[in-house]
Amino acid sequence: MQRPDDGPRTYFILGNVILALAAVMLLFFGTLWEQFGIWALLVWMVLAVLGVYFISRSSDPSQPGPPN
Repeated sequence: MQRPDDGPRTYFILGNVILALAAVMLLFFGTLWEQFGIWALLVWMVLAVLGVYFISRSSDPSQPGPPN
């Protein structure tokens, strides 16, 4: 069973995994461009945006503590 505060950590890990996939994709981008053309670029852009989105979603603006 997950603890209630595991949500941000899960988003952070998911974002890093997606960004790692985007980085690996860049290593093979020449071959991917020859095979898929503009679709390779679009997939890379979507992966980068999703990775950044999940990482930024993991940060909680309200810090735990007593209410004001």
